[in-house]
Formats: sequence, C-alpha cells, structure tokens
Amino acid sequence: MDMEILNPPGWPRPRGYSNGVAASGRLVFVAGQVGWDQGERLVSDDLVAQVRQALRNVVAILAQAGAGPEHVVRLDWFLADRVEYAARAAEIGAAYREVMGRHFPAMTAVQVAGFVEPGAKVEIEATAVVP
Repeated sequence: MDMEILNPPGWPRPRGYSNGVAASGRLVFVAGQVGWDQGERLVSDDLVAQVRQALRNVVAILAQAGAGPEHVVRLDWFLADRVEYAARAAEIGAAYREVMGRHFPAMTAVQVAGFVEPGAKVEIEATAVVP
C-alpha cells in the first residue's frame, strides 16, 4: 500500500495519532465495534478492557479482507466519558499498542450521549486501505 502521513510544515507531530493519511488501494470500512466477544457479551465494565476488545474486533474484521492494523488509515472513537478516557490515557495507549502496534492513523475521539449496547463505554470504527 502506498501511504503518506500528512503533517503540515511547522506543526508539531501529534502523539498517538496522525493529522492525516493519504493512501491508495482497496478500501475496507469496519462498522463501530464495542468491547464485546463473539457471543455479543461485553468482556468487562472497565473502559481499558473494552478498548482492547473493541480493537481486537476491528483487527479480526480487517483480517477477513486480508488486512491488518498497518492498513488502517482512520479510527473514529466514540466515548461515554471523555474525562475517564483522559485519566486513563496511558493504559489505553498501552492496550492500543498491544493490539495495533506502533501504527498511528488519523483519529478522532468524541464523547457521545450513549450507545445502543447497554454498558458499552467505547465504540471504535475503522477505515483501512489494502494494497
């Protein structure tokens, strides 16, 4: 895959994400994933555990398209509580690197009013480009 990280001159390099990504190839869109297992049961009521599982779910879906974390060009995070997210950023970062490695696509994180799945604390959707 041809991929270029976009960061305007003079801008500091963002930590844990990229400002933009340009890529060419087959597009793969992954629907929002919550922290549940294949039986659709939340793995925990803990935010970090839900993040880890949601990312594992993203990776499992990517694998069906012959893709991996390195092909992700965008992640959108929907959070129940931005304060909890910020307070646990180091733990979330460690869980992210465990599942996704040191690949940091363009990302957006927003707090939402709630989720369809009761008990969910995070939902993550992805866009990937496969060569």
